[in-house]
Amino acid sequence: MQPVITVEPATPGRWPDLVRIFGERGATDGCWCMWFRQTSEEYRNGRGAANRIAMQGLVEGGRSPGLIAYVDGSPAAWCAVAPREEYPRLRRSPITRPVDGEAAWAVVCFFTHPDYRNRGLGDALLRAAVEFAAEHGARLVEGYPVAPEAGKRLPPGSAFHGFESTFRRAGFDEVARRKPTRPVMRYRVPPGEADG
Repeated sequence: MQPVITVEPATPGRWPDLVRIFGERGATDGCWCMWFRQTSEEYRNGRGAANRIAMQGLVEGGRSPGLIAYVDGSPAAWCAVAPREEYPRLRRSPITRPVDGEAAWAVVCFFTHPDYRNRGLGDALLRAAVEFAAEHGARLVEGYPVAPEAGKRLPPGSAFHGFESTFRRAGFDEVARRKPTRPVMRYRVPPGEADG
């Protein structure tokens, strides 16, 4: 029997589910998915407990900073999606800096609990992220995935951007590539699908 995968916004009542996914380490090295929202110094100073508090503040602040995937009702994976301007690190990076002046939402991070890896949750989360962004008025959704070199397998901590193949399956097109293994990809929301 196929597992039932559902995806829901990270709302205050689902905070314990996100904690369960991220675990004691706060996803990767105390990140709590705050890397893109902070400067390097803020991140270094906040790694661990402070980042957990910051993410909890976002989740409980009234607007979801991302989505949670459930497998048969159990919390399994996370995807961060928000307007690009909420992620100042994207602007500063030579790899992810804006391609042009178009407003966009950004899908910046995926994290899957070790018990649920290799089950296609990235595909489900990315499709849901596009729908979520469109429901909130996005006309353009960007991603910054990794494109592993042929024959090389990345450790889970290196794949938090998502994979190029996942974005291509979801209908994203490459619009820039400033590093061989890091395309900038976009999905243009068809007219009528954006609610903004």
